[in-house]
Amino acid sequence: MSRLLQRVVGLRFKYLMARNASSYLIEDPKYSFLKDLGLDKKNVGVFNGKWEANGPMIQSFSPANGKVIAEVQAASVADYESCAKAAQDAWHEWAEMPAPARGEIVRQIGDALREKLQPLGQLVSLEMGKILPEAIGEVVEYIHVCDLALGLSRSLPGTIFPSERPGHVLIEKWNPLGAIGIITAFNFPVAVFGWNSAIAMVCGDVSVWKPSETTPLISVAVTKIVESVLVKNNIPGAVAALCVGGKDIGQTLVKDHRMKLVSFTGSTAVGQEVGVEVQRRFGRHLLELGGNNAIIVNEDANLQLLLNAALFACAGTAGQRCTTTRRLLIHKKVYSEVVSKLKKAYASVLSRIGDPLESESLIGPLHTPAAVQAYKDTVAAAVKQGGIIEFGGKVIEREGYFVEPTIITGLPHDSPLVKTECFAPIVYCIEIPDLETGIQYNNEVEQGLSSSLFTENMGNVFKWIGPHGSDCGIVNVNIPTNGAEVGGAFGGEKATGGGRECGSDSWKSYMRRSTVTINYSGTIKLAQNIKFGDD
Repeated sequence: MSRLLQRVVGLRFKYLMARNASSYLIEDPKYSFLKDLGLDKKNVGVFNGKWEANGPMIQSFSPANGKVIAEVQAASVADYESCAKAAQDAWHEWAEMPAPARGEIVRQIGDALREKLQPLGQLVSLEMGKILPEAIGEVVEYIHVCDLALGLSRSLPGTIFPSERPGHVLIEKWNPLGAIGIITAFNFPVAVFGWNSAIAMVCGDVSVWKPSETTPLISVAVTKIVESVLVKNNIPGAVAALCVGGKDIGQTLVKDHRMKLVSFTGSTAVGQEVGVEVQRRFGRHLLELGGNNAIIVNEDANLQLLLNAALFACAGTAGQRCTTTRRLLIHKKVYSEVVSKLKKAYASVLSRIGDPLESESLIGPLHTPAAVQAYKDTVAAAVKQGGIIEFGGKVIEREGYFVEPTIITGLPHDSPLVKTECFAPIVYCIEIPDLETGIQYNNEVEQGLSSSLFTENMGNVFKWIGPHGSDCGIVNVNIPTNGAEVGGAFGGEKATGGGRECGSDSWKSYMRRSTVTINYSGTIKLAQNIKFGDD
């Protein structure tokens, strides 16, 4: 009897395993767009010109339902080595191409992304969790950076300076760095790679991309799109190498002397470790780290404008943007009105929290169960410290990782909890007596990414953007703290890391500068009229 029971249990176990193995979302016709991107049930997460991996298998989960989408085989350390070597070899050919020719390749990448805009956006919604309009917008952001990089490829500057010495010319010359490492986070799994890759490519660099472990399918799909353009133009695929992996791959990349620049997007704590390690080998780092962003609502603010902005700023993307508003610093004259109206605005979207692929959804899930736990812990800590939950504060009981957007009052501006970023839709409302105090509170946190002031007074605007105003890298007026355009430099100060990506002169991070003096006079003449020996 016991043998029969064991056999029945064994068969049941095998049945459940087989059922689980066949229940990947990629096999559901609802998600047919995955196969339009060249994805399969099992995927290779390493590309060095060839797709080959020898590391562990990673399951990718959808945060909307907690189910497995598909699997990706990650890199071993040996696989990373093959990527780094192939990228370095490819650089010699890539760097010799004229910048406008490199720009043409990036233009084609932008067009290839346009062709896959809808399915790639759907994948971002499915694997990351942001609503579809935001996900498509993220892919559009990469496309816009390709457009920006194309123009840059024909306008990369060089400078001629007057020389004090007759028969001499003084030139500033920019050259590519070489191979760079790109480490991206889960919350912008397409755009942040695009910011770095497109600009670096026209500058003459090659890259090794280590994406987040929790968004591996997106990185595979993006790399396949880039590969298609490189193959069509007979360019080595390792110009854009991919290395999906865990902490061991990230640490190896950061310590690798061949990576002339490491661009890291992630938490302040890990970013500090990355910065120290890269500096230890005298490499360059570009850090895009945490933000504890504030909106100041001055007494003369247009409150309807503010409420329209605050809803997206505080609750959009389920609070998972580095530029999400974490603190509302509200003038005492309008404090009660703003909190009351914000609660009503939050209530209006509560029924529209849901599957990010559904058109009626305005807010999707948190990305992982760990994020839900961090949300719960923060809400509990706030209540314990005297905070009042004005709205939300609860996990939504349904499949997936959904929580209510939350408004908390009653905590002091300098509470350790208020000064700590929680990557969830939690906003602290804090009363201020005047603008000067608001600016002080804005600047007192360790991060310095984004900020915004709502006012109708031009004098306040220039105070806010001046030397005694916001100390952030992004200083807005009458718009949310999130939703930056690609034309400006994106990044922040202090514990946000100081890095700049995308527009303006961010390209300088990806190139090295040489000051060149050319003597065509036929004689040696020293600067500063120094005489050394006989003339």
